[in-house]
Amino acid sequence: MEINILTISLFICAYLFGSIPNAVWIGKTFYGIDVREHGSKNAGSTNTVRVLGWKAGLPVLLLDIIKGAAGVNLVWFAGYTPGIEAFVNLQLFLGAFVVIGHIFPVFAGFRGGKGVASLFGIILAIAPFPTLIAFAIFLVVLFTTKYVSLSSMVSGFAFPLLIMFVFKTPIQSLIIFSLVVAVLLLMTHQKNIERLIRKEESKASFLFKKKK
Repeated sequence: MEINILTISLFICAYLFGSIPNAVWIGKTFYGIDVREHGSKNAGSTNTVRVLGWKAGLPVLLLDIIKGAAGVNLVWFAGYTPGIEAFVNLQLFLGAFVVIGHIFPVFAGFRGGKGVASLFGIILAIAPFPTLIAFAIFLVVLFTTKYVSLSSMVSGFAFPLLIMFVFKTPIQSLIIFSLVVAVLLLMTHQKNIERLIRKEESKASFLFKKKK
């Protein structure tokens, strides 16, 4: 992968895609509420559902997934052959800039979310089959425990195992990326882990019922 004006421009575009604060804009535009001031104070789909209900949270979820996938698909402007290592490497770099944009969005005062939904869109575009299996694991853990944080971490740790041992990818950068995903999820959920250990983590019961 060459670093030139084109790739730098694509990195900037990926960051700007990631910086689109769907939770903030939808909350403020349609409800007059900044979700970062309520609930978990996180600008993501889960907190949007918690504060505003599924009617607001579902569009946020879908748009965050779409912006992740869209940022990665900027790779097609670089002219690489799909599937080769340079193609995947550029996808991974683009994905990293999308996540940075989501966590530190220039359009929302650099106060964003944890990037789980956008990360899902990114890895879905790069490695669809391992991602869908990891998502199924997420749903099983969520419906079993009702902890979004635990579900995110378990599926995140399952992802590199699927990449390495089930699909046996030969691309080393993808293996490293999958491990980084697991570590990042661990780091961004540190407070959740502490609450889980103390048995103080809130269950996401609100996800399973309609907001009145």
